[in-house]
Amino acid sequence: DDLLLHCMQCTKRRRKRIEGHFPGASEKTLTKMKLFGADADHEAMTGKEVLKRLELGYHVGLRQSSIRPDLRKILRELHEEGFHHYDHMFYTTDGATPNFYKEGMTNKLIEIAIEEGVPLIDAYNMASFNIAKYYHMEDILGVVAPGRYATLNILNSPDEPNPETVLAKGRLIKSGGTNMNAFSAPDWQKGGLVPLNLSYDLTMDDLQFSMPLGLKMRNSVIMEPYTIEIDNSVNQLSFDHDESYLSLFDKYGKWRVNTMLKGFATRVQGFVSSYSTTGDIIMVGKNKEDMLLAFKRMKEIGGGIVLAENGKILHEIPLHLSGGASNETYEKVLEREKALKELLFERGYTFDDPIYTLLFLQSTHLPYIRVTPKGIFDVMKKTVLFPSIMR
Repeated sequence: DDLLLHCMQCTKRRRKRIEGHFPGASEKTLTKMKLFGADADHEAMTGKEVLKRLELGYHVGLRQSSIRPDLRKILRELHEEGFHHYDHMFYTTDGATPNFYKEGMTNKLIEIAIEEGVPLIDAYNMASFNIAKYYHMEDILGVVAPGRYATLNILNSPDEPNPETVLAKGRLIKSGGTNMNAFSAPDWQKGGLVPLNLSYDLTMDDLQFSMPLGLKMRNSVIMEPYTIEIDNSVNQLSFDHDESYLSLFDKYGKWRVNTMLKGFATRVQGFVSSYSTTGDIIMVGKNKEDMLLAFKRMKEIGGGIVLAENGKILHEIPLHLSGGASNETYEKVLEREKALKELLFERGYTFDDPIYTLLFLQSTHLPYIRVTPKGIFDVMKKTVLFPSIMR
């Protein structure tokens, strides 16, 4: 893609970094992407994959996420290979969901590294100086020295990475383990982040399913094509199988995509989310009336994730920041997310993380098939198999 290559070249001329996303990439592909200008990749799942990227000149993000908790395994495998050089590596949680962070974020990654025998200075550098240097920002970040931001984590001991006192740009935000509430809440409205205001309603006519091809879940995020064989002209699907209705609606109400999703759950009746890759509306369920009810409630609360069953709302997570994020406290979000997962697991969701499923349904950087604003999209062939329908 000439436009994409031009953007990459402009990025390199400005001494900015280009991040790679290369799951399962061969040495040939990694070499090509390095020649195009990619600087780092966080998709290594084994010690050998880390070493291959380092040999080709990449920096490597060592991942510890809710669906890929690989950090401990990778470090062990690197050490088994006799590799103990960490200056081209740093950590990433790869955008995990809220409950994954309930015991902290970077502090947990440093703790794992120390437990796996990484020297203390390297364990901390992978969370600070290595990153600052990689982004050409070590003049202001990553070390304690004149001219740098006074952003400090103060510990009881070097081998206990959970900070007791925290300064952010010189302002005390945590002292002796107590949060200081040093910052006022952001003015979300000033930034254009307001509750979702949908201008349309849905009816049964919007939930007509005739497409012969559906999406089959291999795991939380990987989707494969499958041929639809059940009768999906009814309002209620059976609980004897794991196929559900799946719809994607334009947030402006202009188009829709109706297909089937296999493997999501056996007993989820109506599940609607404004949280998605594109900000459009995802609907999943076995009962069309409950799907419409969940949509109506999601619209009433200004965006969010809603679960409905037998004509009642079972659970909701309001997302008042443009339908994609919550403005509630972190503790409240943890509570709501935990309850949602428990309800979905009880109704037959068998994979790791339903929030990841919502996010990645439309993500065309992962195989094999996706539901997108253009329609059902084949990622590998880069073609639209079935186009979206105008409403």
